[in-house]
Amino acid sequence: MSAAAERLHLVTRPGHPTFLDLPWHEPLETWEHERIVQVTRGIGRHVVRFVNYDGALYALKELPRRYAEREYRLLRHLAEESMPVVKSVGVVTGRGADLDAILVTRHLDFSIPYRTLFADDGGEELRSTLLTALAELLVRLHLTGFFWGDCSLSNTLFRRDAGGLSAYLVDAETGELHPSLTDGQREHDIALADEHVVGELLDLAGELERTVDLDPVETAAELRRRYEATWDELTREEVIHPDEQFRIDERLRRLNELGFDVEEIALEAVPEGYRLRLDPHVVEPGHHRRRLLMLTGLNAQENQARRMLASLAAFRARLEGEDGQPLPESVAAYRWRAEVFEPVVAAMPPEALVNHEAAEVFHEVLEHHWRLSERCGADVGLEEAVRSYAQKTQAASADAG
Repeated sequence: MSAAAERLHLVTRPGHPTFLDLPWHEPLETWEHERIVQVTRGIGRHVVRFVNYDGALYALKELPRRYAEREYRLLRHLAEESMPVVKSVGVVTGRGADLDAILVTRHLDFSIPYRTLFADDGGEELRSTLLTALAELLVRLHLTGFFWGDCSLSNTLFRRDAGGLSAYLVDAETGELHPSLTDGQREHDIALADEHVVGELLDLAGELERTVDLDPVETAAELRRRYEATWDELTREEVIHPDEQFRIDERLRRLNELGFDVEEIALEAVPEGYRLRLDPHVVEPGHHRRRLLMLTGLNAQENQARRMLASLAAFRARLEGEDGQPLPESVAAYRWRAEVFEPVVAAMPPEALVNHEAAEVFHEVLEHHWRLSERCGADVGLEEAVRSYAQKTQAASADAG
């Protein structure tokens, strides 16, 4: 065994190949191995190659050891926080004299670099969906205390998502983790993103040898506007009056549409009414079903459970706001089921429950409550919404019969 091979240190996570058959003692850019495949990627400062293991693609990035190990840890942490990032798989060090370490990540299936997107000349629609995706990615990272330091189109991969785009962080070597970010740190990160996006769009026009139907400066400014609007929606405090509690539902709906969920709602009594504070974050698939079952014993589909948990959180916040004392979650869950969920279901006519689960009917009543309140400009009350929904269901059943 060669001296280079003896010094080799390869750390990989379970569930992936060992990668021991790759020529780690050679510079990455010179590799001529049967596993090497060509993958379209953005422009980067480091050598990156891709390898294929039975259809699973992995990206290999060559960079100094301290940066490779640091990025490996950052990507793992962000993934554990349910952030949209590429999956870190391993780090290879000790490759021999004058050879940097290599970071191994799982290639994001079905992902598209921004250059490929613009090559298709998507126009204004592409600009809108791409900026929305990048702004929401940056907001998510900032909410979890991550300062990117190199936000750019090149360091992001995109996936098509129901007519839009989802953005994923690819390069985290300049990132920093903090308990939370200051306004100054966020502003610095946004300013870097502005600068990078302008430069990338100017370069792209030259690369494609045609005019890109986007003004680079205006596009960067629009990215900032979308970031600030999303950040404000997620983090602002607002005062609601006692007869405007339907506005809590409105706020939760907007957050859900942005891809965020809220598990805790805080209502603080103030002279004008109640000051509303939310704690938005991303949660893993199936989270709401499991949580609702644990708290209430009710089984529901994921979206039903999400809405029921929002109702429970608002109920708990209202009780705490009235009493001025914290209420244990288990107590709030018991009372919510007995005082809200079960009375709503019991008030429904039999025809409402023929083709729908109780959880779905409850969800529809909440939707009906929200629409009535929005139409009236004030909270009509859940009892009125239940009565109105029951009458509507009976009328529809009579018409069908």
